[in-house]
Amino acid sequence: MLDPNFSHQIYFKASESLSLPVKEAPVPIHHYLRQPQRLVKAIADPKLMEQLSDHEFRLKMRPLNFMDVYHFQPTVVLGVWSDSKGTVFLRSQDCEIRGIDYINDRFSLTLKGKLCPQQQNGKTYLQGKANLTVQVDLPPPLWITPKPLLQVTGNSLLKGVLGRIKQRLLNQLLKDYYNWVESQSESVKLNNSGSFGDPCPES
Repeated sequence: MLDPNFSHQIYFKASESLSLPVKEAPVPIHHYLRQPQRLVKAIADPKLMEQLSDHEFRLKMRPLNFMDVYHFQPTVVLGVWSDSKGTVFLRSQDCEIRGIDYINDRFSLTLKGKLCPQQQNGKTYLQGKANLTVQVDLPPPLWITPKPLLQVTGNSLLKGVLGRIKQRLLNQLLKDYYNWVESQSESVKLNNSGSFGDPCPES
C-alpha cells in the first residue's frame, strides 16, 4: 500500500551557456540589444508567439513527450528587458499547461536568462546563460516509477528545450542584427539624401 505521506513532488533542472563571436559592424551590437523585443522575435517561432506588451511575450513551447505517457505543450509568459549596456534579461512570469488540469494545477516553471556583449582580446562576443527549472507533483500513474529514472528523463527534456532555444539564437540572432544594421544605414542615407542639392522651392 502506498504511504499517503510520501512526497510525489519532483524537481527537474537544466542549464545552457553560449559564447558567440560577433563581426564588427557600423552599429555596435549593444545598440541592437537595447531592443529586446527584436531578440525575442528573432529566436521565437512567430506562429507560437504573441506579444502582450513591449516587454512581455506569450510563447507556446514545442510539444513535449514525458515517458510516453504525457504529451503536453506549456505556454509561458516571458518578461524581457535590457539595460543601457545592452545586457538582455529574460524571466518567466507565468506558465500554463492546457488540457491536463492535474499537472497544470501542480506545476511551476522558472526560466531565467541573460545575454550580454563582452570584449575579449579586441573582439566582441555575446555571452549567454540560461537556467530552466520545473517543479511538479507527479500524477498517480507515475508514482511507482523510480524517481532517478524520472529525474534523468525530465532533466534531459529540459536540456532539449534550452538546446533548441540556443540553436535558434545561433542561427537567427546575428542574421537579424546584421539586417538591422543594414536597415539603419539605409535610413541614414535616405535622411541625408534630401539635405543638400534640392531645388529651391518656388516663391
